[in-house]
Amino acid sequence: MSDRQALPSRRKPGTGRRKPTSGRAAGGRAATRRQRKGGKWRRGWFIAVLAILTALPLLFHRQVPNSIGNLGSLLDTFLPWVGIAIPILAVAAIVRRSATAGVALLIPALIWAGMYGNALLPGKGGGAYDLRVLSHNVDAANKDPEKTAQDLLAADADIVALEEITSGDLKIYKAAFAKTYPHVVARGTVALWSKYPVEESESVDVGFAWTRALRAEVATPEGKVAVYVAHLASVRVGASGFTSNQRNETIEQLGQQIAQEKLAGVIVMGDFNGTANDRSLAPLTYGLRSAQGAAGFGFGFTWPAKFPMARIDHIMVRGVTPTRAWVMDSTGSDHRPVVAELRI
Repeated sequence: MSDRQALPSRRKPGTGRRKPTSGRAAGGRAATRRQRKGGKWRRGWFIAVLAILTALPLLFHRQVPNSIGNLGSLLDTFLPWVGIAIPILAVAAIVRRSATAGVALLIPALIWAGMYGNALLPGKGGGAYDLRVLSHNVDAANKDPEKTAQDLLAADADIVALEEITSGDLKIYKAAFAKTYPHVVARGTVALWSKYPVEESESVDVGFAWTRALRAEVATPEGKVAVYVAHLASVRVGASGFTSNQRNETIEQLGQQIAQEKLAGVIVMGDFNGTANDRSLAPLTYGLRSAQGAAGFGFGFTWPAKFPMARIDHIMVRGVTPTRAWVMDSTGSDHRPVVAELRI
């Protein structure tokens, strides 16, 4: 034995042998991974159910009857807003890391895109125009019609159609528009101003005790066009006011006259108190083309003016081509004006 005593060997930390992993531990980790992966499909069923429920009014809104206080038309009017639920549920699905909810959300998303995606496509319309037209419900309770008139003049339209105009406010608009629009037609609570001659005009009976629609033949440099201005009955939930049958009758009467119009170029403007998708407006909108849908971007909501939620003010045409359409800023009315450029 040497004078030096053998010292025990030291291993550096971390250099020792590791115990072999048992098969049970390895299998446990694999099972945990499978469980986590499978959990993506088992989580979020409540969100998935809400996604399916969101799709139901989009798919079956036509099945909601109007006989129950005009409920069907009311749903048609605000139907695009159902889509707000989709991004909200999408965020919830991401937080929950739920594949099931994600797949379920594809259903309402695809349905909504099929119904309204065209409104969000850029690049529609375009090109030269022959006629710029404007329509505005100026609001009988408007506190500053003088300002509204100046806002409308700034749009430099060739034809201006106003609805819900009182006899007192009519004098204000006539005075404000006199230099720009030498030709004016007023019938009841609707009126039309034009830079071009109005060769014929008449009231249109749509079943009210007072006149709320008119027809005028405007001689533009490119030819005559028939211009209709109308203020239709509003959608009322419940039995008060106009019932569904009475509202439908007013729409059918106006629709019949427009369908029988002999001039090739037809422009229909006004406050329809319903969207283009409102089933009750079908007798009127059939055969007409929405200027906003053809040449505008977005939904073009017009009411209420402070926070528009529905497009109930329209410019619709037949025999002319919309090249551009937009909604103006608020003018002091509870509606916003709509403008379109048309090629005749």
